[in-house]
Amino acid sequence: MPELFIGGRWTAAAAARVRDIRCPADGSLVATVDEGGPEDVAAAATAAREAFDTGSWPHTPAAERGRLLLRVADLLERERSALAHAESLDTGQRLAESEYGTLAAADCFRYYGGLVAAGNSDRIPDTGDPEVDSRVVHEPVGVCALITPWSRPLLRSAAKVAPALAAGNTFVLKPSELTPHTAVLLMRLLAEAGLPAGAGNLVLGTGTEAGAPLSLDERVDLVSLTGGLVTGRRVMAAAATAVKRVVLELGGKNPNIVFADSDLDTAVDHALTAAFQNAGQLCSAGSRLLLQDEIHDRFVEELVARARAIRLGGPFDQDARSGPLISAAHRERVEAYVAGGLAEGAVLRCGGSRPGDAVLAEGFFYLPTVLDECTPGMSVVRDECFGPVVTVERFRDEPEAVALANDTLYGLNAAVWTEDAARATRVAARLRVGTVWINDLLARHPAAEWGGWKQSGLGREFGLRGLAEYQETKHVWRRYGTRPRRWFE
Repeated sequence: MPELFIGGRWTAAAAARVRDIRCPADGSLVATVDEGGPEDVAAAATAAREAFDTGSWPHTPAAERGRLLLRVADLLERERSALAHAESLDTGQRLAESEYGTLAAADCFRYYGGLVAAGNSDRIPDTGDPEVDSRVVHEPVGVCALITPWSRPLLRSAAKVAPALAAGNTFVLKPSELTPHTAVLLMRLLAEAGLPAGAGNLVLGTGTEAGAPLSLDERVDLVSLTGGLVTGRRVMAAAATAVKRVVLELGGKNPNIVFADSDLDTAVDHALTAAFQNAGQLCSAGSRLLLQDEIHDRFVEELVARARAIRLGGPFDQDARSGPLISAAHRERVEAYVAGGLAEGAVLRCGGSRPGDAVLAEGFFYLPTVLDECTPGMSVVRDECFGPVVTVERFRDEPEAVALANDTLYGLNAAVWTEDAARATRVAARLRVGTVWINDLLARHPAAEWGGWKQSGLGREFGLRGLAEYQETKHVWRRYGTRPRRWFE
């Protein structure tokens, strides 16, 4: 069955190109899918433009839009097993993690569905004039290009599609060419829920052949990208030619700060999760571990012992606790970062190689890796490695911890571990990031904004700001009983 969805119809790619999708855990063929290009992007953008300019969706009452999103949330829960299975095959991640992502995607649709179904969000500024009705209203931006990554692909699609539709926009979704199947299934559920033809469109393909043309297309009013920093810069430059609105979530190099008064066992446990969940392939990964001098040696010793015990395996191996990297090319990139770190003086405490287990040989596995005695200038500390690699830095006191944590071009999130409530508040206030966790990690809620400072991106996903990114603001001033001013008499 064709996998491109354009103007309410499933269709094959115009150039008849296809791509084999293989599971990163063992190289097995998942499926062969259509791969779109510029011609398909143009058709999808045209369909979305027509649906916005002449279709019903932008003028559908907010409460009705909300009810459709709530139906989608129910459908996501109904199909959670199929969705999780598809995501695990595409990504190689553990089934339990894919199941979490599916439920989080449903929560996202439910949050935005309830938000817009609740009623009018117009604001009425008080002009002091009883003959004036002054209203600030929110209207949809228009056609939205939604470009999503291969990490947690369903949740990342939901984080864009749900608020875009809630605001009354139409869209073209372009998922990663490596992990297309949950996007295809999501479009089927949107159609089942009753989304009008053309309001939602799907084009599969590479960034070069589909993503770039979509960013440049004049029919597109907003581009929302979750991806790498280099891609984000390109999208921003492309959008600048037409002064399009952009929302960019570009990853992070996130500090996990552990003070000496922390509960050691708990902090080590969470540090493992932060660094090695989904093989470290999370923009929120706590890949920079900052340890106070007094606990450094004990902490690293325990961290290394537990990291060596992590069992690697495929998505359906119930005993596995971490999976493969997404591709051979990505594994080579991670290996290069580790080699660079060692050349710059980092000390390898564990990992640093592919596993020797013959059962894992066909997959793109890499051992959980701890690099100790790292310094801020190392490339493995500064660049987003996006793999199962944690770097360890030392600090003496609170000011040095904050300085180290902020010494990065990224600013997505950070964690602070301490039993001193006053210290936690002080440090959180000084960290230049979009999210701070105190004695916790990787927690998220659809009502709370997510996004970064500095080069971690522009704009926000989730929460009220996540909806506002997809809205234009208009001031409507109405005077009753207007009379001549006689200004020039």
